[in-house]
Amino acid sequence: MTTGAAVRRLDVHDLGLVPYGEALERQRALAEARIRGEIPDTLLLLEHPAVVTLGRGTRQASLPLDPDALRRRGIEVFEIERGGDVTYHGPGQLVGYPIFHLEQHKPDLHWYLRQLEAALIAALGGFGIAAERHSGYTGVWTRGRKIASIGIHVRQWVTWHGFALNVTTDLSPFDLIVPCGIPDVVMTSIAKEARPDDPDLARWHGNLGTRAREEVIGAFQRTFGFTEKTVRSQESGVGSRELKRNYY
Repeated sequence: MTTGAAVRRLDVHDLGLVPYGEALERQRALAEARIRGEIPDTLLLLEHPAVVTLGRGTRQASLPLDPDALRRRGIEVFEIERGGDVTYHGPGQLVGYPIFHLEQHKPDLHWYLRQLEAALIAALGGFGIAAERHSGYTGVWTRGRKIASIGIHVRQWVTWHGFALNVTTDLSPFDLIVPCGIPDVVMTSIAKEARPDDPDLARWHGNLGTRAREEVIGAFQRTFGFTEKTVRSQESGVGSRELKRNYY
């Protein structure tokens, strides 16, 4: 780290599989702490058991099945404060919740959404996947298929909620909804899009989730200009264990 350079710190919490309701309360508590200046910018990375979330923009047409019918299929349903329409989360999907104070970056929601897309596009590039934006929509696509969804909430310029990147996700539950309210959208995943002849991908066979987390953390650090990061892993009942701290 260059002497005299401003330190911009990112705390990453790698949480594993977490029920949606528990993660939602954690986000809200961390957002309040960030508003008060008690913690640095924080990125939660995790997976959820099967759950459908309804953003503020959810339309009735986006739910062919009502919430009770979804629950009978073993899928939880939550109405939440984020923007956007309906989406699905499940195992094999990397979900990220940035708790960032935009006044320390740029207090501009449009800029922030484009930065999230840029970070995910960069992370997918690490898998040789050519990803891009889709005009008129928020999220990330590859070859016309949607691979990552984004929905945020901001209060006093502090963000929560965030993105969902399909890694090895079972995509069939998306057929139960109209994802993000986009008719005829085709969802895809890293497992479906990455080149099978990529020798580096073969080295990660069966562990795409680990590589996806590493690619996403690196991309967020570069895209948002963090000079220092701490990555922590937390296991239920064990508490927090610091894994590594890197300086750039």
